[in-house]
Amino acid sequence: MQPDTTSMTQPHLQQQQQERRPHVAVLAFPFSSHAASLLTVIRHLASAAPASTAVFSFFSTHKSNRSLFSSSSSSAFNMIKAYDVTDGVPEGYVFHGKPQEDIGLFMRAAPEGFRKAMEAAAVDSGKRITCVVADAFFWFAEEIAAELRVPWVAFWTSGPSSLAAHLYTDLLRNKLHITDGIAGLGDERLNDFIPGMSNKMRLKDLPEGVLFGNLESPFSHMLLRMGRSFPRATAVALNSFEELDLSLTQHLKSHHIPTLLSIGPLNLLHLQLHGTHNLVAGAPRGSDEYGCLPWLDNQKPAPASVAYISFGSVTVPPRSELVAIAEALEASGVPFIWSLKEEVWDHGLPDGFLGRTREQGMLVPWAPQVDILSHGAVGAFVTHCGWSSLLEGIAGGVPMICRPFFGDQRLNGRMIGDVLGIGLTVEGGAITKEGLVRSLGMILNGDEGKRMREIVRHLRLQAGKALSPTGSSTGNFNKLLQVITTGAPPC
Repeated sequence: MQPDTTSMTQPHLQQQQQERRPHVAVLAFPFSSHAASLLTVIRHLASAAPASTAVFSFFSTHKSNRSLFSSSSSSAFNMIKAYDVTDGVPEGYVFHGKPQEDIGLFMRAAPEGFRKAMEAAAVDSGKRITCVVADAFFWFAEEIAAELRVPWVAFWTSGPSSLAAHLYTDLLRNKLHITDGIAGLGDERLNDFIPGMSNKMRLKDLPEGVLFGNLESPFSHMLLRMGRSFPRATAVALNSFEELDLSLTQHLKSHHIPTLLSIGPLNLLHLQLHGTHNLVAGAPRGSDEYGCLPWLDNQKPAPASVAYISFGSVTVPPRSELVAIAEALEASGVPFIWSLKEEVWDHGLPDGFLGRTREQGMLVPWAPQVDILSHGAVGAFVTHCGWSSLLEGIAGGVPMICRPFFGDQRLNGRMIGDVLGIGLTVEGGAITKEGLVRSLGMILNGDEGKRMREIVRHLRLQAGKALSPTGSSTGNFNKLLQVITTGAPPC
């Protein structure tokens, strides 16, 4: 009589199945909105890959993880586990106020910090890592993936134009010798050096660290190594949709990065995670602790009359520009919501501004930007031109007034104003009372504003279609899912 081996082999089979499950290591950059953007992608991948087929280890600093995983919604993604990595700040360290000091400390410790945390995650899960998905800033992720002999996916949080700028940095530096920084540049066109780039883009729009700025800083060296590494990635995913910059995207895919995967806009992808079927409107409202949305409900929706002002979570304009914004709002009488850090209210704004505009608008330390831009009463968005803000403006169908400060923001501002024709760029590079009054009038009341609204609403529809079941971003997302679940390059 043969013994029944079922009970003997079942644990062994379960162990084999567990070992075969993909284990994706996710390396997040814990500054600005980078980690949150990457987590949106990973949550969508986790939703698309059933819990029985993949596990995700998400690596960031303790401060970043505490913020990202504090909400109760995190429990819905139990296949994602957060692991802390060192922030690189020595015990007792006193910051000296240098630019990007915290980033420099983190980046010096990051390669070894991620390696140690990944080893711990492999032991903790009982599964070896089978794929590395990393913020594109982490050029060393290529080395880590090579050591593990697994695919490496780079995630670029911005658009194709800034990606191309870093990809072409060596060529630009070899052909051009800039000695006077940005002041030494005129109106030279970027498409003379980068095929596929719009002829509206200028060399002076480039991010710092490419041709000007401190080219010897750790951050500039990081960007240079990142740009060189892109073509060797198994795939490069970016927060965009192909139709937004089709010529450049096609050039990059044909000549440099065949597996360039535009999977955005991520703000609309985020809506999919929360069960919203209509990607253009009708999203459930999120947190609104200051009551911005009920206030908007009482404003005039047709024509849209409200200006929304926000320069992101990092930048605060100089006091002269804060005063100019306040004076322009008062002079124009335009209803407004202004998101501004509370610590600058007292010393950054004109005396009595809050009292005089109490009936006209709202000044808040934080605002639910996506919900506000999707509201029918909002007709203008005064922005720093961060890439996420650009996409959120498009998704809301709102023309923009651009005041770029650093990084990719000049490229984005040029794209908004001159390439797409969905906004205006601040004259002279700084906001003035007269200039802002004029820009608000053009967008909210003029024929040019009507034309901008028509264009941006068409782009909004294109963005929604890109994330439809047969859309370009959905197809690219499925290719990304193939990489992380099978380890095979996308077809």
